[in-house]
This record gives sequence, C-alpha cells and structure tokens, in this order.
Amino acid sequence: MTRNSSDNEYLLDNQQAEAGERFAALSVLFDPSTFRHFETVGVGAGWRCWEVGAGGHTVPAWLAERVGPAGYVVATDIDTSWMREAAGYEVLRHDVAAQAPPEGGPFDLIHARLVLVHVADRHQALRSMVEALRPGGWLVVEDGDPALLPLICPDEYGPEQELANRLRRGFRELLRQRGADLAYGRKLPRLLREAGLAGVEADAYFPIASPASSELERASVQQVRDKLVAAGAATDEEIDRHLANIAAGALDLATAPMVSAWGRRPVSAVGDGDGVGVGVGL
Repeated sequence: MTRNSSDNEYLLDNQQAEAGERFAALSVLFDPSTFRHFETVGVGAGWRCWEVGAGGHTVPAWLAERVGPAGYVVATDIDTSWMREAAGYEVLRHDVAAQAPPEGGPFDLIHARLVLVHVADRHQALRSMVEALRPGGWLVVEDGDPALLPLICPDEYGPEQELANRLRRGFRELLRQRGADLAYGRKLPRLLREAGLAGVEADAYFPIASPASSELERASVQQVRDKLVAAGAATDEEIDRHLANIAAGALDLATAPMVSAWGRRPVSAVGDGDGVGVGVGL
C-alpha cells in the first residue's frame, strides 16, 4: 500500500510487525469480492496485469495463476517487504503517483485496492493507471469509504461498543490528518467516468461480525496505539480494555464499506495513433 501523509508517514506502515497480520485479515475479508470482480471483467489466459500497491501476495498470485505462462503480472508497492517470495509474477518497488507506469504494458487489467484513498496526488495516480491500459483494457479500483459507515460497532448497545466507536473516531482522525480522503470510495464511479473509461459500474461490500474483522481491528489498534494516546483519543488503559473486549468476542465489528468500481478504456472507431480516444479530465 502506498504511503502518504502530511508528515511523510503512512499511518499503517508496512515495516511494522502487525502489517503482515493486517494483510492476512484484509485478504480473508476482501479477496473473495476482489476475485469476483476479476471474474466479471473476464481475466483470462495471456492477460497482462498490473497490481498497484499490492502489499501482500494473494492478489498477484491469483492473477498469475489465472493468466498462466502466456500472461504477465507485475505487483508494485513503495514497500515490498511482504512480497519477497513471488511465484509467477514480478515484484517492483514503485510509487504510482510519482513514477511512470512499470514496463510490461500496456495492460489488460490494472487493479488497486485500498491505495488511492491514502495517496496525496490520487488524481495523478489514477491518470497514470488509465494511460497504462491497452485499448479495451480494464481498470478495477477498490477503496474504502469510512464516512459512509462511521461506526465500527453499528449496534452500539453497551460501553464496550461505545469505547470501540470512540477509538475508531480517533483512528479516522489520524488518517484524515495524514491526507486520507475518508469519502473517496463513493467518488470512484464518477472519477472513472471523468477519466474517460466506458461501461463504468460499481458496488460496495462490507463484512460485519467476521473473525477477520476482529483480527484486523486488533492489529490496526496495536499499530497506532502510541499515536492514539499521543493525540488524546484514548488512554493506554482504554486501549488495553478494547483489545481485551476483542479477544473476548464481545464486539460485532464492521469494516468501512469497500467500494469497487470498474471501467474499460474505450477503443475509438477512428485511430488517433494508438487507437483510443480517452479524456483524462481529473
């Protein structure tokens, strides 16, 4: 996942030990939905794919198996610590907002999940991805929209749930201070259309009361606990109590809605040099 913040520090840094636990939980929660969208756009043998801000290995590994030896998959991130063992795909350190697209394109599929919401120049990042598509190629972008569901415990029926929601408000304020757009997910269909993509569709998905949601919350809170305390959002005692509530299974935890949007780079009837007519009016 791409790092961005007002103080040059991504809140959930890949270098921290809990990052691997977060990647594992995110995979359990969202890989089935992501793979369903890949099926929708028809990823198949021989496709050339770019996985942006991969973080972990599960998505590029799925793509590599699907495209087979005739295809090509490159997984990029500014921190590739959790992608050291690549089987069937290439791993590159890369900043989608600051660098040209990696070699290997143009691509049949470009996918980014939980990336652009954190990127300062997200317009440039989206523009770069659109321009790296082949005519007829698909862009699939998935990002959270925490503002759509501000409560991590939608059923706030007791003090444990109230504490969880208060810590979540503090967590989201830390994200906001670091440049995250907490309402970005809902904008994706419009942004893909404005980027010139055709056939844009979108949906949203968020689990409630999944064991993986509890694991994601535990790992995330552990990563940011010092920052929550420093910001006055919680005390160490309150964080310990919240973690104990998670361990006891006392909380039905929801994730922020994951909005998935997909669209296709159009093929123009009259060639303009590369055979496409795309307006990237971000």
